Amino acid sequence: MTAPDGSQLTQGRLVRRLTVLSGPSGVGKSTVVAEIRRAHPEVWLSVSVTTRSPRPGETDGLQYHFVDDAGFDRLVAEGELLEWAEFAGNRYGTPRRPVEERLARGEPVLLEIDLQGARQVRQSMAEARLVFLAPPSWDELVRRLTGRGTEPPDVIERRLEAARVELAAEKEFDITLVNTSVQDVVDELLVLMVVRS
Repeated sequence: MTAPDGSQLTQGRLVRRLTVLSGPSGVGKSTVVAEIRRAHPEVWLSVSVTTRSPRPGETDGLQYHFVDDAGFDRLVAEGELLEWAEFAGNRYGTPRRPVEERLARGEPVLLEIDLQGARQVRQSMAEARLVFLAPPSWDELVRRLTGRGTEPPDVIERRLEAARVELAAEKEFDITLVNTSVQDVVDELLVLMVVRS
């Protein structure tokens, strides 16, 4: 049964077809996603493909599927990506088939992608709910980005430039969540994805 907003009503619960989480680098998207993955395995989290090298502690297939440029080119050419974008010299994309398979089963699906990717998903899947994760303040975002210690200053500056553009696009999203507390964001996101009747 389909609800008026395009969601599916299944066995007493409203399942959002697709939720997209986006926001500037350093806002805490990965932390929110990790908490959802840990505490709510019923929510399927798409794992992006990227051409960038793994950071310390990252595992192929968990945070990302790491591929080389030729492998990424092949995925694009074969139409295997729902969306993709280039950022800071690396490419990122969402494998199409796993998303479509889980949506067909009525599972709640979450994508963590950038602004360009969110726009592509909006065009190809108009029923998707786009959620913007915002920082408490610009100063806090700068602190989080510079505090990582994993990237050189020129990469951080590019991320800050991109963050200004992304923050200006907030109005394109269906809802904004401010990341003052990871647990609060997780709770609000879960309500948006799955509402029990």
